[in-house]
Amino acid sequence: MATHPCPCGYLSDPMGKCSCTHNQIRKYRSKISGPLLDRIDIQIEVPRVEYKDLTPKKRGEVSLQIRKRVKKARKIQEKRLKKKDIFNNAGMHSRHLKEFCKLNVECEKILKQAVDVLGFSARACHSAIRVGRTIADLENVPEIERHHLAEAIQFRSFDRRITH
Repeated sequence: MATHPCPCGYLSDPMGKCSCTHNQIRKYRSKISGPLLDRIDIQIEVPRVEYKDLTPKKRGEVSLQIRKRVKKARKIQEKRLKKKDIFNNAGMHSRHLKEFCKLNVECEKILKQAVDVLGFSARACHSAIRVGRTIADLENVPEIERHHLAEAIQFRSFDRRITH
């Protein structure tokens, strides 16, 4: 699913200037219902890419390495969730989170801020926890740490307040 950030398409675009009012942006974004957005675990803004950046000089991680990491994380998830007849973190329901995604005090504070400041719903919190668990699995870390949950919250860009 893809959408522009606002009616004119230039909100947060360094190359263009947004001409939309706060109310126009809110009205535009309200066309996508909150319950629908709540069901999308990863929501990211993809900024415009300049031509010179299309072929970066520095190489990132190669696909084969990423594939190995993902396969390893999937095996970790399968092993962890096998007794519940669940195959991956995305399949966990809220009742599974307390058992498989225990949060330390720091993570609880971050999640509380997501609710208080960003207006996260219960479903958005559960989504962030599942994504945080997946990020920890990709790092082969047994517990969700502060930076895993913080990164997961960053993947919920449409849950954040509109700034202009």
